[in-house]
Amino acid sequence: MTTGWIKAIGMMSGTSLDGVDAALIETDGVDVRRTGHAVFVPYSPDLRERMRACFGNRAATNSEHVVADDLTLVHVDAVNMLLDRAAISPSEIGVIGFHGQTVFHEPASGITRQIGTPDMLAEKTGIPVVADFRLADVAAGGEGAPLAPVYHAALMKSAGVDMPVAVLNIGGVSNVTWIGADEELLAFDCGPGNARIDDWMLRHTGNPVDLNGATAASGLPDPMIEVKFLEDPYFDRIPPKSLDREDMALRIDGLVAEAKLGVADGAATLAQCTVAAVVAGVNHLPAAPLQWFVCGGGRHNDYLMAHLNDRLGVPVRSVDDLDWDGDAVEAECFGYLAVSHLCDLPLSFPGTTGVPEPCRGGKLYHSKKAA
Repeated sequence: MTTGWIKAIGMMSGTSLDGVDAALIETDGVDVRRTGHAVFVPYSPDLRERMRACFGNRAATNSEHVVADDLTLVHVDAVNMLLDRAAISPSEIGVIGFHGQTVFHEPASGITRQIGTPDMLAEKTGIPVVADFRLADVAAGGEGAPLAPVYHAALMKSAGVDMPVAVLNIGGVSNVTWIGADEELLAFDCGPGNARIDDWMLRHTGNPVDLNGATAASGLPDPMIEVKFLEDPYFDRIPPKSLDREDMALRIDGLVAEAKLGVADGAATLAQCTVAAVVAGVNHLPAAPLQWFVCGGGRHNDYLMAHLNDRLGVPVRSVDDLDWDGDAVEAECFGYLAVSHLCDLPLSFPGTTGVPEPCRGGKLYHSKKAA
């Protein structure tokens, strides 16, 4: 068991498929000091499409191994860029938390798959790597997601806000962490986040994002699609619960295609479905949050933020208002979880993933030089 403060790099490649976030933190596995150092390395269009082709693979294919290595090399670049920006040497870093790219997530079948090559990352950086964060939780009967709640709670301890609050991450999928006055945690995936909007924009404009929500703001949502979307049985399931990026994709895409919506109206409708999924999730919270704090790429979408604020009925703010880096929170989280692994602390809990009891997780990879 490791104790004391450790410098850690956390890395996240989310289901939005935009690139790699890397962030430097210091933590003892319980408390955290943010350093403010973070970088983002975008994926090339070619790598993004090759990763997209891996989605839905229940088992690895030969071509997937090549994609995993290429994905890992982008992470190596991100580590080197971060070290350079922070003016720190690899020997000062205790561990890297490497999430990899989720390509298939079906916990009901005992499967969650993140591709990447952690031993390559350890070898090329000379820094120990913790990866495979979700496997133990799923093997123990948990959802394997979300894993960020314990980090959200660690940050919120010093935020000076009244509880209960909700931290909403809008990435490819949206997920919420509810934090009660007694530090009680409940977390679950709400529904689609940016993924359906991004795919719609890529298909119709060639640009994989609705920048600031401008396209949605210029359109009119189809209210009947939202009504039909909310008929999905997922919304009645009691949390904790989680989603694959492609869950609900056929349903939503089919509804939008059937309505023959134009680009702007389609973007507005998909954004409203993202909002509606979050609002529906409030029914499962132990008490209504006094306010919501949003991290992830979705907080840059002014259309989403405005409609969340209107429909939730309480303040909806960016986590940047708490002096967090809303683009780096998920990456920081995996640095925190990597140190938690070194300290033999649990990463997930009954209220966050539905695992029967607090669950340790992750696997440590050393470089040959360090071994």
